[in-house]
Amino acid sequence: MDGGLVKPIVVTLCGSIRFKQAFLDANFNETMAGNIVLSVGGLERDEHFILTEEQQRMLGELHKRKIDISDEIFVLNVGGYIGKSTQSEIKYAQQQGKNVRFLEK
Repeated sequence: MDGGLVKPIVVTLCGSIRFKQAFLDANFNETMAGNIVLSVGGLERDEHFILTEEQQRMLGELHKRKIDISDEIFVLNVGGYIGKSTQSEIKYAQQQGKNVRFLEK
């Protein structure tokens, strides 16, 4: 890259969207660390908006494509919580040979 910058890594954030602030914080912190950040869509939607099963499946597949183009995933396991969808994303990332980092040990 120009200016002697190191090529940034691409990080996909994974976790429950109930932890909206953790997603916002991680997005900022990872960006300030020089990383390209991919996150979940819909953090700003109305909390009363209900996704159909088809929409949930589509978003899940889209998130896997984000993992595909990432160097690693960053799991936002606030309070140690890792739900079923996030567990599936971790397994998928590992199968793809991606590095997996966790917010909390």
